[in-house]
Amino acid sequence: MSPTVQVSAIQVAAIHAEGPASDAARFIVGQDPEGHWVAIEIHGRAGGLFRSRKAAVDYAEDETDHRPDAVRLSGERIELRI
Repeated sequence: MSPTVQVSAIQVAAIHAEGPASDAARFIVGQDPEGHWVAIEIHGRAGGLFRSRKAAVDYAEDETDHRPDAVRLSGERIELRI
């Protein structure tokens, strides 16, 4: 079983350093420890739980105006903190 990954300030800083659109909305999509699909905006302004990967990715893409590289898939478990 993969360890749970929480989106930390270090990960957010690394994502910001990757490209010129660092101040724009960007999302991480993955599964939580229970297997639900999660989309999390890296600044904590948006996010949610979804029934499928497609639904999570569609939401994140819509929220980022379908910008290339604005949505990243996580291979590790992530957790949405409310």
